[in-house]
Amino acid sequence: MQLNTSLLATICETPGAPGHEDLVRDLVIKEITPHVDHVEVDAMGNVTAIKKGRSSKKVMIAAHMDEIGFIVTHVDDNGFCRIHTLGGFDPKTLTAQRVIVHGKKDVVGVMGSKPIHIMSPEERNKAPKISDYFIDLGMSAEEVRELIPIGSTVTRERGLIEMGDCVNCKSIDNRVSVFILIEALKQLKDPAYDVYGVFTVQEEVGIRGAMVAAHAIQPDFGLGLDTTIAFDTPGAQAHEKVTSLGKGTAIKIMDASAICDPRMVTFLKKVADENEITWQPEILTAGGTDTSGIQRMTEGGVISGAISIPTRHIHSVIEMAHKQDIQGSIDLLKVALERMDELA
Repeated sequence: MQLNTSLLATICETPGAPGHEDLVRDLVIKEITPHVDHVEVDAMGNVTAIKKGRSSKKVMIAAHMDEIGFIVTHVDDNGFCRIHTLGGFDPKTLTAQRVIVHGKKDVVGVMGSKPIHIMSPEERNKAPKISDYFIDLGMSAEEVRELIPIGSTVTRERGLIEMGDCVNCKSIDNRVSVFILIEALKQLKDPAYDVYGVFTVQEEVGIRGAMVAAHAIQPDFGLGLDTTIAFDTPGAQAHEKVTSLGKGTAIKIMDASAICDPRMVTFLKKVADENEITWQPEILTAGGTDTSGIQRMTEGGVISGAISIPTRHIHSVIEMAHKQDIQGSIDLLKVALERMDELA
């Protein structure tokens, strides 16, 4: 089956910083409503798509809608915006980037910093800090203050392109998982249990939406969908790779926030093998996903695991995922939901 890269591009390119996922939420609701039994939106902004199964036990799948971004904290007398991060950034990825400031209207700006030509030798040898950057909108202070209230969010500007067998864009983390959950819900015909597909908010600032949703749903089983590190680039040692592009969807064993239930890990491996879905194991020693929110916020805990999408250049505007890994993730999620009653 050919990937709907047009839909993936629309999902990735739609802005939605943590706590401001409105446009992505509207897109998700439009795509899933014809394919599920019921759609709910909670007070925090999570979208829950419910699809009835053969039994009334509950399976919660979480894919977060938010992307890393910024919030405007100050406009100086020259019209430059100072910012605070919403999510984790490597400062060196900000140099020479365009952004979109979402004020009274969307305004394109650029990330500026001190030119290297006038840096001291000491400054040149220091790693950049977030505080070194400002947003230049090319406007006077009066114009900026009129258009950009303090508290306006900022997202990165970059469109999706296809590169060989891969897709490349900002916000592959985690819009590729939003895409995967949408596509799996569209294809899912006979789930074993009631499926609660939750498109969560504010994952990048602390897994907040998933915790709220899990507390309300109280699922019996849980699956997180998120990207993971593919450090399969020059200089990487074999033990550092975590995953590799094109080697299949990844079945999470653990990350820094969750140790996946061995029963779920074994089940996902079995389903993948029996359906000839290529997979690779994932152990991520730093970082976490909505999986931990599902696992912890349900009374007595949940049999939880995660399907991860190998991604290069993560938390930058050039995130890259392999089309076969994306398709394998859709396939594994769909079949796993159909066969979840085999998991004791």
